[in-house]
Amino acid sequence: MTLPLSDSALIGTCLAASALGLIVLTSGGGGAAPEPESAAQTETALPLGATPAAPDAVDPEFGEQVRAYLLQNPEVIFEAVAEFERRNAQAQGDMDGALIEANAEALFNDPMSWVGGNPEGDVTLVEFLDYKCGFCKRALPEVDALLEQDDNIRVIVKELPILGAESELASRFAISVLDLAGPEAYESVHVELMGYEGSITPDYLEDVADSLDLELEEIVAHMDSDTVSDVIEGNRALAQRLQISGTPTFVMGDQMIRGFVPTDAMLEAAAIARQ
Repeated sequence: MTLPLSDSALIGTCLAASALGLIVLTSGGGGAAPEPESAAQTETALPLGATPAAPDAVDPEFGEQVRAYLLQNPEVIFEAVAEFERRNAQAQGDMDGALIEANAEALFNDPMSWVGGNPEGDVTLVEFLDYKCGFCKRALPEVDALLEQDDNIRVIVKELPILGAESELASRFAISVLDLAGPEAYESVHVELMGYEGSITPDYLEDVADSLDLELEEIVAHMDSDTVSDVIEGNRALAQRLQISGTPTFVMGDQMIRGFVPTDAMLEAAAIARQ
């Protein structure tokens, strides 16, 4: 069975193949280029009056130097991969920072998003999540641990239902609860939905509402309101502008963290955001 290559390994393999091709080419092992069958064929492939360009000559001495160096130092190929990844990460980080700055108001000051942690915290963590996302569920205890270790972080949750009808149903329920019953009720619903592994159905949501003494009929009637729809569509539009394609995605300071990360990585991101 052939195992899939990681991005780094794939790039390294491509570079290695290119290096080997260069070795063959510069050492004369590639063979001569085929001659055209006739002068007429060459002439008809060129504009009228044009003359064929002479092929670039390869210095055999330089080729031998390249070949010898790569054979003696094959690790430079992977050093090049590491440098490529560093530059790529830097470019991605710069782009993320610009996107965050351009969308800061919608990210950090949206009145329709739930705010937790320390509302007066000096660093804000924004999480885009889906209630059917397994990695979002894994992230909940990591975020809780973050807040236990750093009590100066403000948390904002943005529902981004991208995994189907159950995701949308759960998001609409949670947003409706926030709008009608307030942030404490929302937090209880949020924790319940994130910890639930079964199918999200109207009957399940009815049980949730009953267990939390919520007004089910009012909440259900509000789920299809323009207010709730506007929140979801606004979050989707914001995610598109930020080039977010999956959940969870975290924004902290000018950093965008795509995918699940443990508490230690969040603490590190918070430290960078404070610099």
